[in-house]
Amino acid sequence: PDAPAAKEFLSFIDEASSVYRIPAELIHAVIAVESNYNPRAVSPKGAQGLMQLMPATALRFGGGDAFDPRQNILTGSRYLRWLLDQFNQNLELAVAAYNAGEGAVVKAGYRIPPYTETMKYVPNVLAHYQRAL
Repeated sequence: PDAPAAKEFLSFIDEASSVYRIPAELIHAVIAVESNYNPRAVSPKGAQGLMQLMPATALRFGGGDAFDPRQNILTGSRYLRWLLDQFNQNLELAVAAYNAGEGAVVKAGYRIPPYTETMKYVPNVLAHYQRAL
């Protein structure tokens, strides 16, 4: 993690990594791209916190306070684990679904959906992930 802010969230990221069997580097990559480690981030579409959870997704995967860094990281990581399982551990599709929703990936024929944002998002997250490894 390049961001100095990342340090204050390391224990939560390590916990989520262990609980949901996801590489900590992948959680860091998602956080870096989603919020640049800003726990108060809110997107124009209403996604909240470090992992930019939509309120409905947060509720579906355990909810809690989206602005509480630990709860946000655990909930976002739980969703990421579910997506990895949904898409047979295909990292590209799981990351695309994290951005666009799993329905969009299915509708696109189990490919990255043809949305400009998602087509930029996936390589960006994967590049952060590769650098962290």
